[in-house]
Amino acid sequence: MIGGVVDEDTARALARMFKALADPARVRLLSLIASAEGGEACICDLTAPVGLSQPTVSHHMRLLVEAGLATREQRGRMAFYRVVPDALAALAGALAPAVPHAEG
Repeated sequence: MIGGVVDEDTARALARMFKALADPARVRLLSLIASAEGGEACICDLTAPVGLSQPTVSHHMRLLVEAGLATREQRGRMAFYRVVPDALAALAGALAPAVPHAEG
């Protein structure tokens, strides 16, 4: 889905993802996870860098997971998160200009 016009269902899905990223804290959380060693981060490692309480970070992460931008894995009492690379690629590609095909 690089460039071109998106259909209505795709537009809804993309809008849900863009809406989830409309909060600076969520953008920071995703960037923290993406840059973490091994590409995953524990909820306990996300609170201090964004300066928010654990319940608030959990709320933001729930919205990112529901939007399909991150995944959550419970390990004991701790939750670990990963970014969904295909979702980020879809966001970037959805608004990229279509590249004309070379003829010849």
